Amino acid sequence: MNTASIVSKVWSFCNTLRDDGVGYGDYLEQLTYLLFLKMADEYANPPYNRQSGIPFDYDWQSLRTKRGSDLEAHYLVVLRELGQKKGLLGQIFTKAQNKIQDPAKLYKIIAMIDEENWVMMGADVKGDIYEGLLEKNAEDTKSGAGQYFTPRALIWAMVECLRPEPMKTIADPACGTGGFFLGAYDFLVKNYRLDKDQKEFLKKRTFRGNEIVANTRRMALMNMFLHNIGDIDDEHCFIASTDALIAPPSESMDYVLANPPFGKKSSLTFTNEDGEQDQEDLTYNRQDFWATTSNKQLNFVQHIRAMLKTTGKAAVVVPDNVLFEGGAGETVRKQLLLNTDLHTILRLPTGVFYKQGVKANVIFFDNKPAAKHPWTKEIWFYDFRTNIHFTLKKNPLKKDDLGDFITCYSPVNRHNRTETYSENNPEGRWRKFTYEEIITRDKTSLDIFWLKDKSLTDLDNLPAPDILALEILENLEAGLESFRTIIGSLENS
Repeated sequence: MNTASIVSKVWSFCNTLRDDGVGYGDYLEQLTYLLFLKMADEYANPPYNRQSGIPFDYDWQSLRTKRGSDLEAHYLVVLRELGQKKGLLGQIFTKAQNKIQDPAKLYKIIAMIDEENWVMMGADVKGDIYEGLLEKNAEDTKSGAGQYFTPRALIWAMVECLRPEPMKTIADPACGTGGFFLGAYDFLVKNYRLDKDQKEFLKKRTFRGNEIVANTRRMALMNMFLHNIGDIDDEHCFIASTDALIAPPSESMDYVLANPPFGKKSSLTFTNEDGEQDQEDLTYNRQDFWATTSNKQLNFVQHIRAMLKTTGKAAVVVPDNVLFEGGAGETVRKQLLLNTDLHTILRLPTGVFYKQGVKANVIFFDNKPAAKHPWTKEIWFYDFRTNIHFTLKKNPLKKDDLGDFITCYSPVNRHNRTETYSENNPEGRWRKFTYEEIITRDKTSLDIFWLKDKSLTDLDNLPAPDILALEILENLEAGLESFRTIIGSLENS
């Protein structure tokens, strides 16, 4: 059975469960528990004979032998007991709950998983199956899981530009379901002939992440495990459950690849004097930050820079406001230009993220040691937004769509670049601006466009109606988000 058919088979059960009120995310969560137990059982048998740390009374075989209410009661005990264990086992089952109330349907899922030998599948096959399920979950707008899922074509392009090397560390302070880790892992495996020590480093010590949403973190850990990253008996977990922004990083990293969560404000929910739920802006007082702000995106940019070694490199997805916002935003941009080589900005089109209203960019910068003069000499912009249209279902972003950007970026030798924009070719999407040109702009704004929007002038060649409607919706969503921010600021003041 091929990958696509297994995904289809595994996912088909969800349609039945939805009648019982079990959503996509809940179903995927239960699959995570059961898949982990099945693979642990396979590893415990010849030729592997590995110790999984799962007690005999709570293993996969104990589930296979029960039916009906006995199965449901036993499954609850299994989840509770395994959640108290140490290492990866305990992390996967932390605060685990049974969301499938019909024992007959639980038994059917167990039987379905039992039919396949998961360990015998290649890591790429197992990983593709789980990634397929994660993407289906992200497509469900009601689940809200889309905010934890970065388009894989974009991840691939960012990794291709950074070109990570073996025996170096890679971090993501808001790792979601682990997409950037898998993108980097695939790049390293495909582009290098790794020796034994390099393979061990890649498996055990390359990746560091944070994810504060418990279920998303659980899925990330399972995603890594299915791709052969980490071991079933690992005592230390490489994805922390803590907020990455709370404290300065404890270690420096070689690379950071990240798409921090959407939304500008960090907030803390509490119960007020009237017994009602209330929120207040959360401001991180970090001595290593250039500016103190409740803007979550600006805080992540500052934190990521603090995470890097002086030779470290980063590629980070940020919303438009990071490029033009005044106050703390201007301070952060000026310091980035001064303390890092902020060399490339990719302007992304709408319609590529599962959360609507997101106008985003990828900033690429190399960290540098302290110096008297700014490290950034010029910034190269690639306008991948103007006159470009994508939709998640009919015309999703593909790897080939980013091929021209990667060619222009010139990953092998970043200093061998040529502008495609010129007076003779004003439609060129690849253009550089010097530090002097940038620093004289109002608020040091990096919100730069030069291409003409053809929809404003060429009325005979407008995009398809559905694309136009989606773009209008994206703009309305982005406008509403800005108004919410303004209202929040007015209320606080």
